[in-house]
Amino acid sequence: MSNRATQIDRSNLAVLLERERKTYSENHQKSFALYKDAKNLFGGVPMPWMNKWVGGFPLYMQGAKGNIITDVDGNEYIDFALGDTAAMTGHSPDASVKAIIDRMQDLGGITTMMPTEDAQWVGAELTRRFKVPLWSFTVSATDANRWAIRLARLATGKSKILVFSYCYHGSVDETFGVLDNEGNTVARPGNVAPPVPIDQTTRVVEFNDLPALEAALKHGDIAAILTEPALTNIGIVLPEPGYLEGMRELATKYGALLMIDETHTISAGYGGMTLRDNLDPDIFIIGKSIGAGIPSGAYGFTQKVVDLINSHTEADLVDVGGVGGTLAGNALSLAAMRATLGEVLTEQAFDHMIQLATRYTDQVNAALDEYGVPWSISQLGARAEYRFTYPAPKTGTEAMHAGDDELDEFMHLFMCNRGVLMTPFHNMALMCPTTTQEQVDRHGMLFAQAMSELTKS
Repeated sequence: MSNRATQIDRSNLAVLLERERKTYSENHQKSFALYKDAKNLFGGVPMPWMNKWVGGFPLYMQGAKGNIITDVDGNEYIDFALGDTAAMTGHSPDASVKAIIDRMQDLGGITTMMPTEDAQWVGAELTRRFKVPLWSFTVSATDANRWAIRLARLATGKSKILVFSYCYHGSVDETFGVLDNEGNTVARPGNVAPPVPIDQTTRVVEFNDLPALEAALKHGDIAAILTEPALTNIGIVLPEPGYLEGMRELATKYGALLMIDETHTISAGYGGMTLRDNLDPDIFIIGKSIGAGIPSGAYGFTQKVVDLINSHTEADLVDVGGVGGTLAGNALSLAAMRATLGEVLTEQAFDHMIQLATRYTDQVNAALDEYGVPWSISQLGARAEYRFTYPAPKTGTEAMHAGDDELDEFMHLFMCNRGVLMTPFHNMALMCPTTTQEQVDRHGMLFAQAMSELTKS
């Protein structure tokens, strides 16, 4: 077992942080000028979360291809963020770009409210990968979750959704719940204006705790368990052996649908954790990467769930029932999905990506062992993430408590100032089909250098 007991000297960290902030400011003057000039943008950015980039202001992009990004100051970066999974294909993959151009330029038509033949191809491919047979399309995984939750309530006649503390499923109201110190379901700190107290719509339990899961299900009011098969966006929290199988058994026992969201965990492989680990969802959610950056999402059902939905003839599923949107299933996103699934996110691509993520993880572990730093790294296929605690967290709450704003800022700035981009929300690295061993090794060398500087007395 590793002897990871070296404590970080916070005064040394403060000095290092000031150095990295100064370097960042000096190297990104055009980005800063654009940011200061953005007077008509709420928060100064197109979306408020873009302010999560460290250094006091975000980088402005000039261009991106594969896993290389160039900013407006001419700095080039190896991109391990990859749009927080949305660009897991790499930026602008040739096959997807060709399909997008063909759809827009040669065939024409982006949003006509009419189906295209691409939809059936994509539906069949999603069935092959993720096992559920009947699909509908959205422009984001958030929308897919939101609409599928409504349909789960319709199918079961039950009112509440069960989620896991510090989970992430997009900006869906029902999912922003955590447990307080007394074990009550409460709104996650910082949640913006929830429409009702969250315990009216949601039950929350800790991940990897089957007794707590069963206790929550015993209330009899759970329409669906909504889960990633491994938590992400709070660090990677992997399931304990037997946990997912136990979850499936409990869902069946208590009449709840099992709703699996693999928008991030598709990194596990060609068919995500569902195919790799032989999971058995009733409802399946996917988004982001399947359109190579074109807004895309999908949700799928088993025939049994569809039969339950269709038995409710009072529900208006084709007009004003609150499911769907004008842009959902548009021709452009389906063309992008077909090309991406068929030619980019292939089995061979995942083999390459997972091998590199394993190399990345091994290099981080080696540096943590060498310098005795009490951090951990977890890998999920092509995705890996380190957390400022050891051993790795087993629940979302444990992962949340492992956060450290100063260390987080230092590591992001240290990498960025040396040409490596990590995901701004957390310390996640993702491989894509164009990532190379040399790029992974570049990160490994820099990570070891950062550990050396952090542990200087």
